[in-house]
Amino acid sequence: MYRESIAGALALLMAAAPAVAQEVIELPAEDRELNPTLDEVYRVGSALGEDWEQFGNVRRVAFDAAGQLYVFDNQADRIIVVGADGGFQRAFGREGDGPGEFRSPDGFAVMPDGRVVMGDLGHRGYHIFDADGEFERTVRMAPEPGNVRITDILPDPRGEAVYSAVGAQLLRMGSGTTARTTPPTSRPVERLILTGEMAVKDTVAEGWLPEGGDPTELPIGGRPSFRLPPPQVFGPMMLAGVLPDGSVAFSDSSAYAIKIARSGAGVFRILQRPLQPTRVTDRMIENERERRAALAAAGQGPRMVVNGVEYFPQVQLLDRVGVFTEVSIVRGLRTSWNGEIWVQRRGEEPSDDDGPIDVVTMEGRYIGTYPAGSIALPDALGPDGLAAFVEQDEMDVETVVVKRLRPSARQQDRP
Repeated sequence: MYRESIAGALALLMAAAPAVAQEVIELPAEDRELNPTLDEVYRVGSALGEDWEQFGNVRRVAFDAAGQLYVFDNQADRIIVVGADGGFQRAFGREGDGPGEFRSPDGFAVMPDGRVVMGDLGHRGYHIFDADGEFERTVRMAPEPGNVRITDILPDPRGEAVYSAVGAQLLRMGSGTTARTTPPTSRPVERLILTGEMAVKDTVAEGWLPEGGDPTELPIGGRPSFRLPPPQVFGPMMLAGVLPDGSVAFSDSSAYAIKIARSGAGVFRILQRPLQPTRVTDRMIENERERRAALAAAGQGPRMVVNGVEYFPQVQLLDRVGVFTEVSIVRGLRTSWNGEIWVQRRGEEPSDDDGPIDVVTMEGRYIGTYPAGSIALPDALGPDGLAAFVEQDEMDVETVVVKRLRPSARQQDRP
């Protein structure tokens, strides 16, 4: 089962990889439990707070090297910067057609020095702001066939570039310059070089595209928890994060195989755990159909608004794209400033994205596993153990909580 699930991914990897040795590291099969010890540093966001913290829709959060928090409010079309003490520093960005103004913003990266890159589908470009929030310039998106897609963009710590992964969570989509004449054969991880007037794409690695077509042709958006559905329900998602040396860690298969790649070398290391994907049964499919129908009836779950009418297409989507043969293991991935990779696995149920969280290093050392429910996967990891979590209260008011993970929580696992 395991061999079947990743056969296509490995074949693509071998065909596309440069002539460089690939190190495969087998991680332990048994979990080593970690005990999360988090101290709250501050929280921002309140319906009764100051104007700057009355968030409309917190789309993304990120840290710079000084520990400042950047909050992109998708509804207000602005970026708020919060100091290390939780105090307001500045806000910038607004809707408009002028230089540095937003028409359809999404995709948001913060460089270590505090510069900000914002993708804008309406302007077909990437706006670059300096560390004080002043607009510097806009770099045009490169022309491409088919749909123009904005997914999460990730900062290159070396500067002057960002990363994106085709097939990752779709944030915005529009028509391309020409029609696509051939179907895609992979989900590439790309480095977008922003030094010139137009972005230049450099393919870092070719991620596996399961049989079933281009998953980015389904324009589903929403809150940060919304993901573009994989080509089939339960199928493998493309998840990526950037490491301190500019390498990229990504997961693209239903198995537990975290690939490490860099520009010019492709994938040079694979971190594996001998965990088996679960084969999908008819009962699983029926339970998933019932679960989605219950969410729709309660007005919950992914939704679309068309001509002012709200739809909950999750049941129809299951019928449209079908079901993958296995339940993918990896459901979330984050990378830290010290080279750790946080890998969230599936929970007890096939649709449960909130399972245990493994912590491994980019060199391939297994630190341990946070049990399911003991800690959420952070929305952003920062320097010195900082972590940001976007939360909602019972009135749907959004709050960003910043916590610090105590080093003592992992001392037991240090060699």
